[in-house]
Amino acid sequence: MSLSGRDHPIDIAPWRAFPGRPKVSFSIAHDGGHLFIKYDVTEKEVLARYKQINDPVYLDSCVEFFIVFNDDSQYYNIEFNRLGTCLGRYGAEREDRIELPIDLLKGIKSERTLQQVEVGGEPEINWTLTVSVPINVFCYHKLNTAGGLDCRMNFYKCGDDLSHPHYLAWNNIDWPEPNFHLPQFFGKVEFL
Repeated sequence: MSLSGRDHPIDIAPWRAFPGRPKVSFSIAHDGGHLFIKYDVTEKEVLARYKQINDPVYLDSCVEFFIVFNDDSQYYNIEFNRLGTCLGRYGAEREDRIELPIDLLKGIKSERTLQQVEVGGEPEINWTLTVSVPINVFCYHKLNTAGGLDCRMNFYKCGDDLSHPHYLAWNNIDWPEPNFHLPQFFGKVEFL
């Protein structure tokens, strides 16, 4: 699948025990040296506590992307809370992942917006996060350009510590309990 700069919904709730569905979409592009991802989120509750790189941002209102190159067994997970605080790791499984170097994660730039909106007569919060991820963040691969990359990805929205936790995915996950660390459910993506 070729993902253009248009909006793509993150709207699959794979686990019935967590039926919450904030409205979430993303768009993605690249300039060769960077991936640009814009997340647009509208939800009833926003939590943003973590401010240090590699803090557990998935406990806050969080958006994420996971990416595996070629047919590798190891993949990257890059996660952001509403403030743009980033967690980045690499490995083959959910446990025992390697933290990506802080110096590289500091190279990720972000822009944010936040506003109150009305949805069906109820107040909600709309926030956007646009990130510019240099390809050198994927430090376990020697990438010269994002163009022409063969990879698989998934995009997520979660909020583990919200009063109503939720787990949404772009590409469906067929697994009994919440787990985003399943590359077999990533979707194929081509960067043209």
